[in-house]
Amino acid sequence: MAARVSARESAGGTQSVERALSLLSAFSEERPERRISELVAATGLGQSTVSRLVGALVTLGYLSHDERSGLYSVGPQVITLAGIGLNQSPVHQQSRQQAQNLAGALGLGANVAERHGASMFYLCNFEGPSAPRPSTLIGREGPLHATAMGKALISELSPAEVGELLGTTYARYTPHTITELGDLTAALKEVRQRGYATEVEELAFGRACLAAPLRDRTGRIVAALSVSGPLSTMNLARRQNELAMTVIEYADQISSSLGYHATATALPG
Repeated sequence: MAARVSARESAGGTQSVERALSLLSAFSEERPERRISELVAATGLGQSTVSRLVGALVTLGYLSHDERSGLYSVGPQVITLAGIGLNQSPVHQQSRQQAQNLAGALGLGANVAERHGASMFYLCNFEGPSAPRPSTLIGREGPLHATAMGKALISELSPAEVGELLGTTYARYTPHTITELGDLTAALKEVRQRGYATEVEELAFGRACLAAPLRDRTGRIVAALSVSGPLSTMNLARRQNELAMTVIEYADQISSSLGYHATATALPG
């Protein structure tokens, strides 16, 4: 009997954790604030369950409550955990200062991202005076096929591996977005040949980006470093070689700090 009760308690505890995490997951960049009724609609949980869990999350600091508006938002404890996660990342540790230096040297945005499954995930983001942004990119995800960093991250995958990871057709964000596996395969071959990837209005109008891969001691691509900014400021028609050389130089320094030595692994053709 005791074993059955313990099993039920364990299942109930797991369910409560899953429900609490579903509430936290209902907050997004587009919807950073929510009412109880909106959380009920977003999660499909009952109102009493949502109210109880939200109260617990507020008490623990995972949610904040504005009594005047009645709105709930992500709390300080989430930010604390995010900071712990970032600071534990070797790539973040070794790339943060270099990315900041790169942004200062070029006056452009400098970004570092890893691949999480079929998406890229921003670890670092610094704005230069010529590429200001109203909000940070840290923590955001992005598509691999429509970004320079995404293409750098998957540049050494075979066409079969890319197809298994992303499928053969992709979302179109602008008329310039790559949407077919054949075109993406050709673009990735060019990345391997040049050592860097470019993106010109593939994800958003008026923006351009140039990225180089970051490698660990085994030679495996573990992240990507990029510079980005307004199309006119990036001016890839005139500055592509200059920007590529600079980004690759900084990427090489980060890779070296991660234990990579250029002679250890040959870049595929």
